[in-house]
Amino acid sequence: MTAPRAILTDIEGTTSSIGFVHEVLFPYAKAALPGFVRAERQDPEVAALLDQVRAAIDEPGADIERVTQALLAWIDEDRKVTPLKALQGLIWERGYRARHFTGHVFDDAVRKLRRWHEAGIPIYVYSSGSVHAQQLLFGHSDAGDLTPLFDGYFDTRIGHKREQQSYTAIAEDIGLSPGDILFLSDVAAELDAAAAAGMRTIQLVRDDAIEQGRHRTVHDFDEIIF
Repeated sequence: MTAPRAILTDIEGTTSSIGFVHEVLFPYAKAALPGFVRAERQDPEVAALLDQVRAAIDEPGADIERVTQALLAWIDEDRKVTPLKALQGLIWERGYRARHFTGHVFDDAVRKLRRWHEAGIPIYVYSSGSVHAQQLLFGHSDAGDLTPLFDGYFDTRIGHKREQQSYTAIAEDIGLSPGDILFLSDVAAELDAAAAAGMRTIQLVRDDAIEQGRHRTVHDFDEIIF
């Protein structure tokens, strides 16, 4: 396989354990969210995000309890809503800084990300979690600060991960033809969207229960050889 001119990688199930996200990060944010929202609602950044929640539920006059209720419902539904993801990132920042947890990254991913970086291949991240949350996970990872390995980050502000236009927009932002970019993910539908935009794709199948698509599959990053 010839080396791509850039690599775009998913996080959950790809560089990092799905269990870490669902069993550590999500419960932590859900437990802390009501108190965080009440305590920080006057903060300009938080206030703007709460207004985005009101707009999303079409209730501009919603009080803080109603907004909190909507956020908690979105967490239960695993909704990829930008203001929720941003608020989760702010909450997780406190957890990382207090060392309540560190970001999980598979050892094979750490090895290959470092090798690709040393080889001069630009590496980007695309996740449903906010850019801030992505930077926190890699900045406070089990393997130390991995953020120097990455050239940029993308989240739902550029589009949702199962939509072709999201990958077209990412390629334009990076400044490369989609065919020069390799996208790594565990989700076939995301890979389908990236392939439709013209990107090269590889599916990470770390769990045999993962639904496989028509893309090349590997079990870990060590199997990706250029």
